[in-house]
Amino acid sequence: MQSIILFIPALIANSGAVITGGHFIIDRGKKFIDGRRILGNGKTLSGYAGGIAIGTVTGFIIYLISTLFNYALGTYGTLAEAIIIPFIMATGSLTGDIAGSFVKRRIGIDRGGKGGLLDQWPFALMAFLFLYIFERPFFMYHYFYVTMIVILVIVPPIHRAVNIIGYKMHKKDVPW
Repeated sequence: MQSIILFIPALIANSGAVITGGHFIIDRGKKFIDGRRILGNGKTLSGYAGGIAIGTVTGFIIYLISTLFNYALGTYGTLAEAIIIPFIMATGSLTGDIAGSFVKRRIGIDRGGKGGLLDQWPFALMAFLFLYIFERPFFMYHYFYVTMIVILVIVPPIHRAVNIIGYKMHKKDVPW
């Protein structure tokens, strides 16, 4: 359970991007060699930076709360790691989201179109990959096999629920 709690920054980053996004479109309207948009208007620098910031701050808050309860929620390690590890997870998460959008455009799914697991897993998988690359000891301790599978199983319903909330708040055009 602690490993899932410690993964929250990766999950929150995606929602943070929706809240802070809308400015400075990453692909600047350009098209890829296939004639389709590279990413689309939904991927913005403000969302990317804002999502990373919100994910990082969330991780730091988890660390602070956990220290109050004798690390019952788990720990990222040192104070510096309580910033670095959530930053890595949030950055990986949003990079995965962007990669998922890139793949969706290549297979002909426009912005707002249903992408199934392409909407849900790339951000989690890329967060895992970034942790593996940049914080391997933390990754190996917390996210080896079973925990990764559990997170990948719970991500789709969580992602769907958050998107429905975002849609009802008029932050998203579609509820998926």
